[in-house]
Amino acid sequence: MNWISGTIKMTTKVRSKYSVCTICDIGCQLRGIEKDGRLSRILAHDNPLLSKNICYKGTAAPHIHNHVDRLRMPLKRVGGRGEDCWEEIPYKQAMNEIAERLKVVIDRYGAEGIAVSTSGWNTQTTHSMDRRFMNLIGAPNWISGVALCAGNTAAVNRLTYGWFPTPDFGNTNCIVLFGHNPRKHSWTPIYNAIKSAKARGAKVIVLDPRISDQAQSADLHLRLRAGTDAAMCLGWLNVIINEQLYDVDFVSRWCLGFDELSQRVNEYPLERVQEITGVDRFLIAKAARTYASSDGAVIPWTPITDQQISSTSAIRLHSILRAVTGNLDVVGGEILSGFSESYIPESELALHEILSEKQKTKQLGYRDHPVFTYRVAEMLKESTEKVWGYPYADLVMGCHMANPTNVFRAMATGNPYPVKALITLGNNTLMSYANQHQIMKGLMNQDLIVAHEIFMTPTAMLADYVLPGDVFSERNHVADTWSWSNRLMLSQKIVEPPEHASSTFQFWTDLGRRMGLEEYFSWDTIEEMLDYRLSRSKRTFSDFEKERYMELPPPKFRKYRKNGFATPSGKVELYSTILADLDFDPLPYYREGPRPTKEYPYIVFTGVREDPFFQTGQRNIRVLRDRCPVPKLFLHPIDAKREDVSEDDWVCLETGSGRVTAQISVQESMREGHVRIPHGWWYPEMRGEETLSGAFISSDAVLCSDDDEFLDFEQGVPHFKGFPGRIFKVTPPVISKTSQVLEKNDPA
Repeated sequence: MNWISGTIKMTTKVRSKYSVCTICDIGCQLRGIEKDGRLSRILAHDNPLLSKNICYKGTAAPHIHNHVDRLRMPLKRVGGRGEDCWEEIPYKQAMNEIAERLKVVIDRYGAEGIAVSTSGWNTQTTHSMDRRFMNLIGAPNWISGVALCAGNTAAVNRLTYGWFPTPDFGNTNCIVLFGHNPRKHSWTPIYNAIKSAKARGAKVIVLDPRISDQAQSADLHLRLRAGTDAAMCLGWLNVIINEQLYDVDFVSRWCLGFDELSQRVNEYPLERVQEITGVDRFLIAKAARTYASSDGAVIPWTPITDQQISSTSAIRLHSILRAVTGNLDVVGGEILSGFSESYIPESELALHEILSEKQKTKQLGYRDHPVFTYRVAEMLKESTEKVWGYPYADLVMGCHMANPTNVFRAMATGNPYPVKALITLGNNTLMSYANQHQIMKGLMNQDLIVAHEIFMTPTAMLADYVLPGDVFSERNHVADTWSWSNRLMLSQKIVEPPEHASSTFQFWTDLGRRMGLEEYFSWDTIEEMLDYRLSRSKRTFSDFEKERYMELPPPKFRKYRKNGFATPSGKVELYSTILADLDFDPLPYYREGPRPTKEYPYIVFTGVREDPFFQTGQRNIRVLRDRCPVPKLFLHPIDAKREDVSEDDWVCLETGSGRVTAQISVQESMREGHVRIPHGWWYPEMRGEETLSGAFISSDAVLCSDDDEFLDFEQGVPHFKGFPGRIFKVTPPVISKTSQVLEKNDPA
């Protein structure tokens, strides 16, 4: 305090620290401002290279972190499951009871009767404490949203050349976006990287049924039918191989199965690809030539290709295009970074080697959809250790996991064995996968559900225990992009978490110790864990915190010349020896998805994010919800006229699996005959008025089938991009006065 003229003036304490935002999956570095113990503001980073990497989700972080409805005490269910009736209990009591009930499940059903569903996006990391816990108790059924988004891409990339590459945006001359639409307030760093690349002359090719923001400014736009990515890529390869636009030296020295691939792509002449995709064959050829002839080209990861009936083949085709054109591990191409030499990866912390072979074979999906299960992990183990120094590589958390569909079937039906306990962390499991009705059935059939969240989600409402979590401003961390690259980023604790909140690290540590695993959970704090993870570089977290906000070693190119690629053959496997050994087609192919019918005349694609939100989150944050108050269904004016619907009308979208309600947005940018529905809608303001806060009113997960005919063969990924549906006008749903409710619950 200051004494001025006989009065007392209180001094406000303001501190600034650096943090990595976890509101979405990009992980932007920002500055957080603490004022009197609260997160006051989020600002752009003061480094010029990072200063533009901020969006309105990031700036809204104080509204999220300080929200009056944020969970602050552990809750125990006292009513029926889903009735949303609770009592507050101490954290230690909750953990004691959870541990005892888990022991009962293990005694009755075995450790395989426990499943975990999580999202590393929301926590940035778990330090693999979840996998460590499960491997130690013998539980193989860990799943994550990355099974449908990025993680599955990482697993398929490993089949082809042993790692998941990152684009060299700074030097590339061509960027290919398959349905990918980075914008100023969504995928912001990628948007900025593309913008900078274009400014220095790089070409941009967009493949998207919509005239997206990126498509409007692209050099070439191919408006393919949703779900036909694999056919398009096969058409590109037909041009590249038959016109000898490929890298002859790299292919001859470093690729396996080029002749077989050439035979396969000859099955896809451009006339056939035109018929499948709806894109003029001359434009297809022009795009293929542009990509292949660029001196350095990239195909950034996209969640669109992740979620198709030919997903494994489509992802492999991206990998193959990179390889045959000589764009792997070169300047301007895509970099195979390997693990950071300074940081112990989560793959090591997970202790995958401890889980017995017997339990690994029990992993759901192991036999029928094995690509990102332990079955393939063991087949890649030797080559991964040879090239990257450790036998397991949990890239983007996307390897060695169970298949979500198989897990939910087991929860609902008991086949092939019962799964009777679910721990869900930052995931909102009910709404994060396909076939929401089956997930609901499975959740209602559990002996124990534990939810670790910052808000009461529909999934949390079904839990037996709800534990409040922390957020990125309340923990120290060194982010390594989920082992995707060798970049390390500083994230500092800005404020203290609520008194009774726990990090995922603390949750698993405390649970592990109660299960008799004290030896393996010896770190008392996150900082001790970070000290251990940085010990490889003889540093502590405090050292890292003082010396830098980011560590990014200069890239080393063509590393494969030393040890080859981390595949069984040591080469880029255009012909996959692993897929052949598993009795799948070792070459990429196109599989026709369900076509529109007279009853269901539209092609529906789901899972598209809206700029203010990520996944199922932020619908309770007024400053974000005001930007998008209700879910929008997008369709072309011709289709709107055909259905006699206008802007802002409410319609029902129905598929063979279910129906949802949304408000019409008529857009010229849509392709005729296509319908687009956003991902993850529920209505927090309807809590107490509608079951599970309206989780079934507008959720795209209701529309998506997980029947075998809708699943990718190799991974079991559901078909979210191109299934039949119909629309019809309905009365608007009775929704609370949203703005008033959110205004009350979301302090500025």
